[in-house]
Amino acid sequence: MSFTSPFPDVEIPDVSVFDYLFGSVADEDRERIALVDPKSGSTTTYGQLVGQIEAAAGALASRGIGVGDVVGILSPNIPAFATVFHGILRAGATATTINALFTANEIAKQLRDSGAKMLVTISPMFEQAKAAADEVGLPAESLIVLDGEGQDASGHPNAIDLLGPNLPAPEVSFDPKTHVAVLPYSSGTTGNPKGVALSHRNLVANVAQLRPLQGMTADDVVIAVLPFFHIYGMTVLLNAALAARGSLVIMPRFDLVEFLENIQNHKVTMAYIAPPVAVALAKHPIVDNYDLSSLHTMMSGAAPLDDELGQAVAKRLDLHMLQGYGMSELSPVSHIIPFDTQATLGREDPPLSSTGWPVPNTVNKIVDPATGEDLPLPQEGLSEPGELWVQGPNVMLGYLNNDQATADTIDADGFLHTGDLAQVDPTGCVYIVDRLKELIKYKGYQVPPAELEALLLTHDKIADAAVVGAIDAESGEEIPKAFVVKQPEAELTEDEVMEFVASKVAPHKKVRAVEFIEAIPKSASGKILRKDLRK
Repeated sequence: MSFTSPFPDVEIPDVSVFDYLFGSVADEDRERIALVDPKSGSTTTYGQLVGQIEAAAGALASRGIGVGDVVGILSPNIPAFATVFHGILRAGATATTINALFTANEIAKQLRDSGAKMLVTISPMFEQAKAAADEVGLPAESLIVLDGEGQDASGHPNAIDLLGPNLPAPEVSFDPKTHVAVLPYSSGTTGNPKGVALSHRNLVANVAQLRPLQGMTADDVVIAVLPFFHIYGMTVLLNAALAARGSLVIMPRFDLVEFLENIQNHKVTMAYIAPPVAVALAKHPIVDNYDLSSLHTMMSGAAPLDDELGQAVAKRLDLHMLQGYGMSELSPVSHIIPFDTQATLGREDPPLSSTGWPVPNTVNKIVDPATGEDLPLPQEGLSEPGELWVQGPNVMLGYLNNDQATADTIDADGFLHTGDLAQVDPTGCVYIVDRLKELIKYKGYQVPPAELEALLLTHDKIADAAVVGAIDAESGEEIPKAFVVKQPEAELTEDEVMEFVASKVAPHKKVRAVEFIEAIPKSASGKILRKDLRK
């Protein structure tokens, strides 16, 4: 049977992302600090941010970017990311956010697949951005280097070229329910990355679903170390914090010392992390050197958080530790332990081994993967494991130009089949127990085995290969492990295999363990039997 969220439905306005976040900035909010750059000490108020977004939209429109066009963003977390991202959406265009660790080939693949007409980046990433832009045929004036020399000097516009003219934002018209706002790329339940088409309504809905459960207010200072190019950082940090009129302390990458210094120096109150950060916070002795007493709430997502680890962080830092669950295809949050479970549901927090309850306005099912039958809510304890299905306004429109993958993921009733095995308790609280899907989660990032297998097979000394997630004995984390069959008489070492892959992919996709075997186990239909390799 299906079960609904225990939280009251929320209103989801039929408006664009820009209008939802900034259409009602009150006079008293215009002077509030929206963005903090701890490196330079510079700040951006809400009034300044809205002005910059409008100017960016005007500049993009003057360069021919409008409704139906796609613009790529290749950048780590910097204050300008917010301006560019929301400027693209304000202009009526679609933003495709690109992993800042991608190689030129990976960038080009996303630009080509999304049909991007422009790419925005920064100087440290210029080399790979330029190579990718050249590969897909983008002209120099369509590669914007925000901190570059400028169009006159280099042929590439910079931030001054973009924002200096302060052109008015265009009048645009589109249906928020169907117009694609962002195209993050996800491997879905398996296979190569696909463009996830998320509408303005999807993004507005997910922020609206989160607001009563996050407990974030205008007085909160939120550390933004999760990448904005990832849907978790994009929705849960960038959009949700701006909707609450909080302040974002922006970090381009995770560094433990800088993370701790920023919490201490900026009196950070809320932190959103992935489990590897929790490991450092629970175990590293340097944590004791900092005053982290301003922190009252920490939420983990992107990968499962062990209950014992989460409780260790909560005890050491004297804060409220929570967990959520989601995926790009769900905009991304579908389940959450609320900021105040007692106030919202009249009960105590569930164990951190759970992902909490379905967010408002959603319906769930737990479905037996063998029979396709719905599993009932248990009278006590936990249900049998089944695949988690989610229906709601945060479910994506579909995969870009891939009707078959969309139909395989979203059924005729609008339920998205997550590919995750879950159990549920009598209250509707969900526990993720395993993955049906083949994706490997390394430090919160998706690593599709099929992509690495295809790459390995291009090596002239490799006859066959399979990649699975394996648990690293030292860290306890899942890592990509390759099983390799060498060509007859070929001499090949584990290090050579790892170096070959590392030269072709982003760091999080690197193979981190190699085992040579005689043959890859496969089914009669030729499907790799990964479960046999995991034994």
